[in-house]
Amino acid sequence: MTAIERGGIDCDLHPAVPNLKALYPYLTDHWRDIAVQRGMSELNSIAYPANSPLTARPDWRPNGQPAGSDLDLVRKQALDPFGTSIAIANCLYGVQLLFSEDMGAAFARAVNDWMAKEWLDREPRLRASIVVPVQNPEMAVDEIERLAPDRRFVQVLLLVMGDMPLGKRHYWPIYAAAERHGLTVGIHAGSAYRHPVTPIGWPSYYTEDYAAQATGFQQALSSLICEGVFVKHPDLKVVLLESGFTWLPAHLWRLSKFWRGLRMEVPWLDRSPTEVVKTNVRLTIQPCDAPPDEAGLLKLLDHLESDELLLFATDYPHWQFDDDQVLPSGLPPALVRKIMIDNPKATYPRLS
Repeated sequence: MTAIERGGIDCDLHPAVPNLKALYPYLTDHWRDIAVQRGMSELNSIAYPANSPLTARPDWRPNGQPAGSDLDLVRKQALDPFGTSIAIANCLYGVQLLFSEDMGAAFARAVNDWMAKEWLDREPRLRASIVVPVQNPEMAVDEIERLAPDRRFVQVLLLVMGDMPLGKRHYWPIYAAAERHGLTVGIHAGSAYRHPVTPIGWPSYYTEDYAAQATGFQQALSSLICEGVFVKHPDLKVVLLESGFTWLPAHLWRLSKFWRGLRMEVPWLDRSPTEVVKTNVRLTIQPCDAPPDEAGLLKLLDHLESDELLLFATDYPHWQFDDDQVLPSGLPPALVRKIMIDNPKATYPRLS
């Protein structure tokens, strides 16, 4: 058992929009009428099976509402038990799934205004990520500019698998806006389902989809590094949310090896991918996919070659850990403090 550090910063907590009608007050008359006339019911992008134990603990499920939709329960179940001083709310709603750029922008704005009014105004421990209409980078930048003056928004939220690899220059205006305003870019597990989640087609089962998220993060990380995002934006911090982290050492060994052999392909990349990750990339610790024994965990952490990469997260209301043991066993106290407090503060400039 690893004792947590009180006053920790939870970098991945998921408030849930209870239903589409909850967003009606934050939509313009035009888009509210569109939603009514089309008979739109939900924009839920959560692929978690609704009744699976992985989705939420039984005692974390409010009656008749999605887990994570009740602020009082979030206080009782996620903030108070872990002694959390700050929690970053990442609202996963189906904005990225919409094909209409205009509708995506309208619902992104509504989700962000709902978050500010219903959550941030009512709970001073909460911060939030800006949901953006990634379908159109210009509109995404407009939403970032609109909300940047509100310092309670500390991050820009993207899904790991969308229309194209995240390092493509198509997305660079989003990264420029984030860097300009001191916002971290959070890349969360999830897909817009424009393309299969595996390189060879659609899987049959959710288990395959869930496991494939790790390879999605590997591809996204390679794209960000090789396309030169961090060369163009050296102060940008990217956080991989709900990504796992055990895949990172082997992936970086392979990517760095081929970078050395193929440097003429990416001449702008003047440092190894391993060094880029150490300065610009962080990962949340839940879900923890580490070995079950303490010795194996410590060996893996040694392979990361840095004690600054991991960030505390509960991933509430998803239940990825045993009972209330949100940290894996065997972490030394000094590393626990780094993961829970020091690393998040260093990663998110707006928390200072």
